[in-house]
Amino acid sequence: MSGDGSVRAFVALEIDAALRQGLDELQQRLRPTLGAARLVRAEGIHLTLRFLGTTSPAQVSTLEPSLRAAASNCPTLRARVRGVGTFPERGSPRVLWVGVELPPPASDLQRACEQAARDAGFAPEERPFRAHLTLGRWRERAARPELPAVDLGETRLESLVLFRSETRPEGASYTPLQLFPLGAG
Repeated sequence: MSGDGSVRAFVALEIDAALRQGLDELQQRLRPTLGAARLVRAEGIHLTLRFLGTTSPAQVSTLEPSLRAAASNCPTLRARVRGVGTFPERGSPRVLWVGVELPPPASDLQRACEQAARDAGFAPEERPFRAHLTLGRWRERAARPELPAVDLGETRLESLVLFRSETRPEGASYTPLQLFPLGAG
């Protein structure tokens, strides 16, 4: 937290323990092929809907009712987790991800989170939303790894979370600031 109470924040869907375990096993299976990639700790994996960056206490207060309403208007979601790849699509990889196939209500939820961010004073997100779970990152140029076909099955997504993000030497740490159950309205 900064001296003015600002935090680095993002909005995400929380994943369940069974999927988290499956992602950890996938990371361990892929590790030998990833070179110098730094893997994300399994407990920190989440489905980001909107990265916010530096967020003031006033912006958090503005976001909360909009995010609560968006979550209550969205039913609990079932999503398929499959496919593994890298960003960017060409050149040296920077991010290792696994894909998430979301049902239509999730698109409405993501758009509502984007609108809530704009209403709280954040600039519009320029990149199109691509549902994925980040498994690792490369800091330096690397060869593209050979990646297997991956299908981790279906998972339930039940809550939207406003997270605080802190960068630490051992990796990023995420703390929920607010949790909003889906379909609670």
